[in-house]
Amino acid sequence: MPLAVLHSAEEWRAHFGGELPRSIVSIGSFDGVHIGHQKILRAVVARARQSGSLAAVLTFDPHPLKVVRPQDSPPLLMTTAQRLAAFEELGLDAALVLRFDRALSMLTPEEFAQRILVETLAVRGVLVGANFRFGRGQAGDVRRLEEIGRNWGFEVQTVAPLSAGGAVVSSTAIRTAVAAGNVAKAEKLLGRPFALEGEIRTGTGQGRRLIVPTLNLATQNELLPKAGVYVTQSRCTGNVYGSATNVGMRPTFNGLGITVESHLFDFSEELKRGALEVLFRRRLRDEQKFSGPEELRIQVLKDLKRAREFYSKSRTASRGKKLSPKKKTTTKKTSARAAPRKKS
Repeated sequence: MPLAVLHSAEEWRAHFGGELPRSIVSIGSFDGVHIGHQKILRAVVARARQSGSLAAVLTFDPHPLKVVRPQDSPPLLMTTAQRLAAFEELGLDAALVLRFDRALSMLTPEEFAQRILVETLAVRGVLVGANFRFGRGQAGDVRRLEEIGRNWGFEVQTVAPLSAGGAVVSSTAIRTAVAAGNVAKAEKLLGRPFALEGEIRTGTGQGRRLIVPTLNLATQNELLPKAGVYVTQSRCTGNVYGSATNVGMRPTFNGLGITVESHLFDFSEELKRGALEVLFRRRLRDEQKFSGPEELRIQVLKDLKRAREFYSKSRTASRGKKLSPKKKTTTKKTSARAAPRKKS
């Protein structure tokens, strides 16, 4: 069933109606929905299925730091749409995406728990990481949440963090890797390739005329990989293609802004619009300024050869491959997975 996405307590109550279903929920920003997040959210789904409850996630838009400490707010790994798609893939039933504003930030831990967890989500259980904080000034921690849970009749479970390479997996570590161009490391921590998504936009046409044809991506993603050339996969027209992608200023052509341009293998369509997603697999080189189009073309052909070699040595096909359509989230009632509330 599709993920039900609601944006306020009122929407949640109106959507489920009557006696609200009891839920198992995790709370957080979940930027990247990395392997550590996935561990928690899979536990939410498993426990919800065992107890006949709704498997839910409570998240925020914008990121809380954009409101309380905007100077410390990082560029995010994912758009809200990407996060919701990841929640759905993990089997969650519903997501409550609250607008994070000053009013929400001023709720005490007790007020937050009562209004959102108890009166809206009707929580039976809450699963969080050991460092979870909530409420005004982040005054609430796991111990305080446990105390509130005892008063209101819900359980709190702490999920141990995951480590990789001797360090705890975190959104911060992944942002650092992506910003440095280490997309292979980011892929390991995310459990899937780092991806940019958006719309195809018309470029200058210089690449098609002088070098190789490319598709240009206009994306809402905040974080881009370090400028350079990458082995990628590109998803469009319902297919996924091996590709090579340049992220940067196009210095040979005196570019004035950052572009994301992908050459797709075994792809001949000339698209001027439509959805495009680029998945970053390996970094090939830094962006360079060449003496002219011919020198650039020679280097690009070398880049494409190396990108094809990556796919020839891996099990990931570089040729167009039909994919199942991406699932779409919905705000319609999903009663098949939303068990009715039980008395406790």
